[in-house]
Amino acid sequence: MKHLIVIVLAIFSNTLCAQSLIDIYKNGTVKLIPDATYAQGNDWEKVFVNYYDTLYNKPMGERKSIIMTSDGSVIVNHQYRNFYSRFDPNGKFIEEFGIINSAGKQLNHTNPIKGVLNNTFFTGLDNMGNMICFDFTGKYIKTLKLNYMTRDMIPLSNNKFAVVGWVIWATKFRDFVAVVDYDTNEEKIIWDYFTDRNDDFNNEHSALFHYSYRFEKGGAISYTTMPFMKNTGLNSPPQIALVKNQLVITLPVTGEILTYSIDGKLVSKEKITWSSNQISVDEQKEIQKNAIEKFEKNFMFGGSCISEEEIKKVRETILQHMKDDLNRITTPIQKPYFASVIKDSDDNLLFFEMPEETGANKFNVWVYNDGGNFVGQCSFVCDDFNLSITPSKMVFHNGYIYSLQTLKETTGNPLRLVRFKLVGSNN
Repeated sequence: MKHLIVIVLAIFSNTLCAQSLIDIYKNGTVKLIPDATYAQGNDWEKVFVNYYDTLYNKPMGERKSIIMTSDGSVIVNHQYRNFYSRFDPNGKFIEEFGIINSAGKQLNHTNPIKGVLNNTFFTGLDNMGNMICFDFTGKYIKTLKLNYMTRDMIPLSNNKFAVVGWVIWATKFRDFVAVVDYDTNEEKIIWDYFTDRNDDFNNEHSALFHYSYRFEKGGAISYTTMPFMKNTGLNSPPQIALVKNQLVITLPVTGEILTYSIDGKLVSKEKITWSSNQISVDEQKEIQKNAIEKFEKNFMFGGSCISEEEIKKVRETILQHMKDDLNRITTPIQKPYFASVIKDSDDNLLFFEMPEETGANKFNVWVYNDGGNFVGQCSFVCDDFNLSITPSKMVFHNGYIYSLQTLKETTGNPLRLVRFKLVGSNN
C-alpha cells in the first residue's frame, strides 16, 4: 500500500508540473523575475568583453544568441567571432572554445551554433552553404552542404533537422521549409511559397522601405527603415518548432499553423483565431519621417577602399530614396499576426505580438497548449531588464527562461546571461 501511495503522489505531482506554466499564463500578467542565484561570480566585463564590438562604427554587442544542451548548460554565439562561450547549468562561465580540425588547428568559422543533434553541435551556413558539425569539446566531425540561404534550423528527433530556407529566382522569391537528413545530407521540401518580385524590387533600390547600394569597390550596403519590408516575399518568414515529436510550421502573414509528422506528412492545418492589425498611412509616414531624421543625423560608413566622395554619394542616394518613398505611402500595411513563436518547456507554443509601443517592455502573448488548442492570452513584463523577445535570445528549460538580456540599471557592460522565474500576477 505504501508503494501505491508513492506512485499515486508521483503521478499527481507530474500532472501539476505539466500544468504549472499554463496556470501561470492564465493569471493574465507574467512577471519575469531574475534568479539571483544564477550566474553568480561572473565578471561580465571580461565574459562579454566583445559586447563593445563595432562594425563600421555600429554597435555589434547585442548580436548574440544562445542554445542549451540537455543538462542545462548554455552556449553563447558571438556575431563575427570564431569562438563560442560555454556556461555550466548554474550559469558559471567555463570557457571560450572554437572548432578544432584533425590537425589541432582552430577553424576560422564564425557562424552560430544552431542546435544539438545526437550530442553533436551543428552551425548555421557560411557563404558557401557549409554547415559544420562538431562534438561538445569542439572537435570537428563533418560538413553538410545546402544550396540555399537559411533563416532558421532546429533539430528533430529522427537524426534529421528542419530548415527554413529561401532563394531568389529571376522573377520570384521562394520561401520553404525542408527536412534534411544528418547522415546522408538528403533533403525533402515539405512546404513552400512563391512571391513575385515586383517592380519596386527590380528598380534601382531593393524594395519600398528597403534600400541597397553597391559600391564601385568594396561590396554593398543594405538599409531598412520600416518595421518589416513590404511586398518582397522576404518579410515575416515561417517559424518552426518541434512539439510532441511533430514539426509545427507557423506562418505570420496568413496566420496558419501547419503540423507535420516527423517524416514530413501534413497532419493538420489550422488558422489563428485572433485578428491581425494594420499600420495606417499616417503611422507609416511618421515612421518614415523619424527614419529620415535618424538617418540624416547618424549615418556613418567607413572602409579602407571606400572614398569619402562615394560615402557622400551613398548618403545622398539613400536619403533621396527615403524621401521619395515618404511620398509614395498611400495604403495601409497589414501587420503579421505575430512577431515570434517560442516553445516553452511544457511544449506549449507562445505567439508574441509585435509591441505597439517601442520601449514599453510589455509583450502580449497568445498561448496554445501542447495539444494545439488556444488557451488564453497574457503579457510578459520585466522590471529589471530591457527584454528582447526572440527564440535566439530566450530558451525555456524546466519551467525557467534562460536568456541574454541587457540590464536596465547598471554601469559598464549591461549584457547578462540570466535565468528568469515566471510569476503570475493579476495586478
